[in-house]
Amino acid sequence: MARYTEAVCRLCRRENQKLFLKGDRCYSAKCPVVKRGTTPGQHAKSRRKASEYGLQLREKQKAKRTYGMLEKQFHSYFTKATNMKGAAGENMLQLLERRLDNVVYRLGFGDSRAQARQIVNHGHITVNGKKVNIPSFIVKAGDVIAIAEGSTSIEKFKAMREGTAKTIPTWLELNSADLCGKVVELPKREDIDLNIEEHLIVELYSK
Repeated sequence: MARYTEAVCRLCRRENQKLFLKGDRCYSAKCPVVKRGTTPGQHAKSRRKASEYGLQLREKQKAKRTYGMLEKQFHSYFTKATNMKGAAGENMLQLLERRLDNVVYRLGFGDSRAQARQIVNHGHITVNGKKVNIPSFIVKAGDVIAIAEGSTSIEKFKAMREGTAKTIPTWLELNSADLCGKVVELPKREDIDLNIEEHLIVELYSK
């Protein structure tokens, strides 16, 4: 499958904000968004004011890059969202938040969404007691996400038993001692702490 293989920090710089693609580095003074503060490219400082289309495109790219997806997969979430009741933009963000790799990241099992995706791919995660290795698996309210029994001895997960400094969203519940979390309820827009104007993505795809 095609995937982005270049420096992910360039993506944050292009969107001119932190997308938290590199885990702990994003919170340090080494973050290129903090150190350089400009978009990549020779003519970064002389870019013209973005058009309406340009603003819509940037919001779509920002959301795509935050969740680590390519165009075809991202557009499929928009299509599903438009077929659901409610606002298409909010529905899309809710679906993206409910992806298993994102939930693993939100619970603190992974330092970044990319690492969380790898953790899921390698079979370290169970949902309701059954091993699931599909990052795009959509969780439901009441689902219990846990570290697989054979993976609890891994140093990273052993350290988590003492607790995590990461803030857990209100729609999730974490039990550090048992290395498991629960989807208390489906996420609402106010629960999603992303600086994304989803209505611009809807406008872009609706043209």
